[in-house]
Amino acid sequence: MKNKSVICPGSFDPVTLGHLDIITRASKMFDSVYVAVLINSSKKPCFSIEERMALMREAVEGLSNVEVVRFDGLLAQYCRRHKIDAIVKGLRAVSDFEYEFQMAIANKKLNPQLETIFLTADSDSMYLSSSMVREIGSYGGDIGNFVPACVHDRIVERLRQIHQ
Repeated sequence: MKNKSVICPGSFDPVTLGHLDIITRASKMFDSVYVAVLINSSKKPCFSIEERMALMREAVEGLSNVEVVRFDGLLAQYCRRHKIDAIVKGLRAVSDFEYEFQMAIANKKLNPQLETIFLTADSDSMYLSSSMVREIGSYGGDIGNFVPACVHDRIVERLRQIHQ
């Protein structure tokens, strides 16, 4: 049997329990999972690329077949260069599907060997987004049910600094 590798791309600004759920589930289905932290020059993230990668590495520490990487540019090209078989994306709502479906078609046109696999969000995190975590945390709200416990305090500290 061929080893199958997948990529879970995102900005992860910051990592949430929803992200971690999708990554954990992918790690049980595939031999290798790359969590690709996006460098997007058109956005101003709350956390630097190095911080987002460090938070993610800590969050996935117990998953032996998961590696955190950074990327910019076209995901389809990255996957071709690194011999990645598929993209795994989490879906929370129909609106997510519409956007992700368009991206899947574009990625397939750019890299015909590349597949996109959609995993539905767990019911506990269907409403959850990084922007919601940033909003709640920046006003001092409790984000304990939204982010991995191992990185909670650092996320809270950064979000409080931004709001001051």
